[in-house]
Amino acid sequence: MKGMRRDDALWAAVCFVGGLILIAASAYVHRDTPVYLLAGPLLVACLGVVVRRRAPLAALALGVVAIVGDSLVGPSMGTILVFTDNIYAAVLYGPRRLGKWMLGITSVFAVVGGTAVGFISHDLSALTMAVVQLGLVGITPVITGVIIRQHRDQAEAERAGAEQVARLAELDQRAAVNAERTRMARELHDMIANHFSAIAIQSTAVLSRKDLNAQTVREVLESIRENSVQGMAEMRTMIELLRQDGEETEATRRRVAEADELAKRAREAGLDVRLRVDGDARQLPASVDLAGYRIVQESLTNALKHGGKVADVVIGYRPGLVTLTVDNPVDGVGQGLSGAGAGIIGMRERTALVGGAFEAGPHDDGWRVRAELPTWEAP
Repeated sequence: MKGMRRDDALWAAVCFVGGLILIAASAYVHRDTPVYLLAGPLLVACLGVVVRRRAPLAALALGVVAIVGDSLVGPSMGTILVFTDNIYAAVLYGPRRLGKWMLGITSVFAVVGGTAVGFISHDLSALTMAVVQLGLVGITPVITGVIIRQHRDQAEAERAGAEQVARLAELDQRAAVNAERTRMARELHDMIANHFSAIAIQSTAVLSRKDLNAQTVREVLESIRENSVQGMAEMRTMIELLRQDGEETEATRRRVAEADELAKRAREAGLDVRLRVDGDARQLPASVDLAGYRIVQESLTNALKHGGKVADVVIGYRPGLVTLTVDNPVDGVGQGLSGAGAGIIGMRERTALVGGAFEAGPHDDGWRVRAELPTWEAP
């Protein structure tokens, strides 16, 4: 039979054999009917056991037919016991509302049936015994099925909850990995690409200009060497930080107050940087310090790459806020150089991570980068 479970068929066979043994042992009410007729209702009830999981309502119907037939020719203990399994399976595997209905039906049947027996026999003890017996046959398997089903549903709900927690943990882990990859890419770009961009621009200038004297060439080469050494040092610092646990240490932390060093290196690369600080410089949170430093660094690199000769940098210390503004003219030189798009994205990401506001685009006859970074202090 399609969909039939082998263990249910085996259990049905065991029930049928056990019922026959009980009939052979005279576990039935003796009447004038032939004994072999008791095997018919028993077989019908056992067929209900075969389909107890696949068709629990059909199993219950077969059980009802079997118990009615068995009551006419017996009844027998074997068929009654198998009928309790039919009720139990219907409650456990059938519709969820069936349990409540079956509990009410079997309770009413036990009371009404017991009362009828007591009324016919005119014996109170017979009434009590009938109610107890009918309750054991009908109510007990219903309550058992309801309890088992509740435990099964609870276990499934807990299993589903555990799977959901595991999926959420996996998603959180993936998000953390992606965030860390993004952070590493941003750090590598800001630390290395800026130095390499300056090296590329300066070396290109030396190779393309034949009129430079030895002193000028030496100054450019010294700047190239300084940028390469600085880039290697920052790369080495990055590698050391990746190898150790914990947050970035104070010794390696970049600060907005070090913008004058960035301006100095940009001047050595040929960019006239005019740096101005408005307000009183103060200690900033580590994340704000690093974000501000990298934004100034990337802005000066872009100004150098895109042909500007002058860059104005204004650092403003406001109550609860630090502003960074970099203005430079754009003459179209160097537009083919790569990295500008990634730099803008990196600056925007850094600003968003500290909850600030960022804008970059044409301004007057040049290009402006402006970032407002909150310092989370009382104004």
